[in-house]
Amino acid sequence: MKKGLKVAFAGLALAVAFAGHAAPSQPDPASILVDPEQARIDYIENCAGCHGVKGDTVPAKLPELQGRVGWFMCTPEARAYLIRLPNVAHSRIADNDRLADMMNYVVFVLGQGSAPAGTKPFTTQEVAYERQFALSDKSLTAERLRLAKQVVKTCHAPESIKLLYPGETQ
Repeated sequence: MKKGLKVAFAGLALAVAFAGHAAPSQPDPASILVDPEQARIDYIENCAGCHGVKGDTVPAKLPELQGRVGWFMCTPEARAYLIRLPNVAHSRIADNDRLADMMNYVVFVLGQGSAPAGTKPFTTQEVAYERQFALSDKSLTAERLRLAKQVVKTCHAPESIKLLYPGETQ
């Protein structure tokens, strides 16, 4: 199968799989991912080992992405955090186009409608810029909690976003 047909088929599959799941004002994942198949492969190769193939990390004690990660797109600071995470900023994916595509897969496919209405996808330029400021001198858990509180207050995210994963006990 030619690459163009594969991409078109993958985009159609994403559109069918997620029909009715995204808020009407959110971008359709199939329309924002440059190469949906490559974005999924990049996620599996670089992130799924810890965050799970579907973004459902339990029983690992890591932030669950599935149906939740999009809330971090609601403020500029929380949005930047997603790119500044060390494993994202220092990813083996050196190409900023591909990294932006993978992160849009994370937010709009794994995030399953959790991004606030009107959320714009990551751009190549934004990823290139934010990668320069990789987090290294902060507790990632404390920073995530601080930003989760911010998105609860600012964007009315559910209180459960403060937990790493649903059902977490403190």
